[in-house]
Amino acid sequence: MKFTCQQQTLMKALNTVSKAVSAKTTIPTLKGILIETAGDSLVLTASDLDLSIRTRIEASVEEEGSAVVTAKLLSDIVRKLPNEELTLFDEGVNINIKTLSSEFKVICMPVEEFPEVYKKEDANDTLVFNRELFMDMVRKTAFAASMDESKGVLTGILTEVSPDSISMVAIDGFRLAYVREEARGERDKKFIVSARIMNDIRKIISDEDEECDVIVSFGAKKTTFSIGNTIVIIRLMEGEFLDYNNIIPKDSFTRAVIGREVLLESIERASLLAREGKNNLIRMSIVNNLLTITSRSDEGNVKEEIVIEKDGNDIEIGFNSKYVLDVLKAIDDEEVQFNFKSGVDPAIVTSVNGDEYKYLILPVRITSI
Repeated sequence: MKFTCQQQTLMKALNTVSKAVSAKTTIPTLKGILIETAGDSLVLTASDLDLSIRTRIEASVEEEGSAVVTAKLLSDIVRKLPNEELTLFDEGVNINIKTLSSEFKVICMPVEEFPEVYKKEDANDTLVFNRELFMDMVRKTAFAASMDESKGVLTGILTEVSPDSISMVAIDGFRLAYVREEARGERDKKFIVSARIMNDIRKIISDEDEECDVIVSFGAKKTTFSIGNTIVIIRLMEGEFLDYNNIIPKDSFTRAVIGREVLLESIERASLLAREGKNNLIRMSIVNNLLTITSRSDEGNVKEEIVIEKDGNDIEIGFNSKYVLDVLKAIDDEEVQFNFKSGVDPAIVTSVNGDEYKYLILPVRITSI
């Protein structure tokens, strides 16, 4: 194998596939990247068996071949090289990486021990997402998925497709994120993908130079996301997702319309004195058309006041400030609507004029403030 390519092009491809390199494994080749020549291009592949990423870049190929190189070492070397043409060629058990002024020899791993991660199979169903729509929906939901691996499917994002809409849902037990967009689907479909992987796919899309849709193909055992010259192959998460429709309260006794930016800035300031030991606790008190936000710690206290539009009862409720901030950062609207039932029931954050998103936030008891 012998080929020449640009340092920046190779580095970008390595960054993409490295997202699938296994951090914890007893299989040495899973710590590596498979390099293959294919016509006038280069194909790089990495896998942890649950997630595999394969990308193609332009290269000047002189000799066909393949090699598996330790991912971290290869990435570190290429990153430190100057932005110029690199020549890579194998030499027995080594691969040489050469520039005008540098030359590295790196020991390779057996190619035959690298798992077969991409096998062409018939897709029994295919979905096409607009790239901007996909990235936006993942951004607005992924933060609400659980980080606790013991919670199974709650570490993932549920995607539901119907003939006239697409929705994504994430829940971690303390909050819920739901977004819905009008879009055309071939048929009803639902699937769960790890929020971490969905975020990786979002980053791959944003790094893609060409405008391209996201094509999701469902095979017998694996699901493939195709993004330009990159494919991401995953195993869908198995299990029953929570019935989120039964979690969201259907009625409320207080409705407050608040400027998103001013609320975000006020809570950020109040959270400076909301200590971790008190669950980042802030108190929100709504009386007439005035929202008062307070927090207290051993170092001091803070009070913020915002004029709002309110319908219904006055209310006092406590929240983990981080959960409210995450929601406000995910929303693009100038104003948001908070719907409250009581000081101990979940609050629902929605659009003022539509139902394209819903966020549920569990309250924190405020007796200890």
